[in-house]
Amino acid sequence: MAPHDPGSLTTLVPWAAALLLALGVERALALPEICTQCPGSVQNLSKVAFYCKTTRELMLHARCCLNQKGTILGLDLQNCSLEDPGPNFHQAHTTVIIDLQANPLKGDLANTFRGFTQLQTLILPQHVNCPGGINAWNTITSYIDNQICQGQKNLCNNTGDPVMFSISLWPPEMCPENGSCVPDGPGLLQCVCADGFHGYKCMRQGSFSLLMFFGILGATTLSVSILLWATQRRKAKTS
Repeated sequence: MAPHDPGSLTTLVPWAAALLLALGVERALALPEICTQCPGSVQNLSKVAFYCKTTRELMLHARCCLNQKGTILGLDLQNCSLEDPGPNFHQAHTTVIIDLQANPLKGDLANTFRGFTQLQTLILPQHVNCPGGINAWNTITSYIDNQICQGQKNLCNNTGDPVMFSISLWPPEMCPENGSCVPDGPGLLQCVCADGFHGYKCMRQGSFSLLMFFGILGATTLSVSILLWATQRRKAKTS
């Protein structure tokens, strides 16, 4: 067996360290923008930190709790001076728990959580109502400095009046025969047409003809363009 060269190991160590550093920097750069929207990291005593540390294969990065695939399962934006969650907030639509307490949030947050179907715990400032209200959550608990919305309900299984509809123009309990009710976030739902159906109340059968749609659109655009050209040409002649 050839003898080990101590010098070779000494040479490899800096290379390995540089590689690990490069990988770490690349991982940091790959973080979703919402995770670095607010300076600092998740507080050790926050509910997001507790959830992340007590759930296997999850890790804290900046303000997010991520799984190994980089999916956001927890988001802690407490005390970030936010008046609204911001344009990147929908990057966290896969979250199970979100903490937004100690922020001067303004306006109605109902549409903010559209698509957040996995959300089970939402911590808000005390003055901000849970999106969807009591009909959208199993429990709503108010404290001196925050409000906790716990256990998102599936309104498609609820006979009560929903807060809002995403796509449908008819009540969800009256989803058409060829459609089905699908949750779309706290207090939100939509009626989705079954495969092979489309149009108003899913009454049209067969696939939607893109060729016909773009053909009609193209013909209309061409006709309007010719009309405008003729009008401008006539005005130019008269002047």
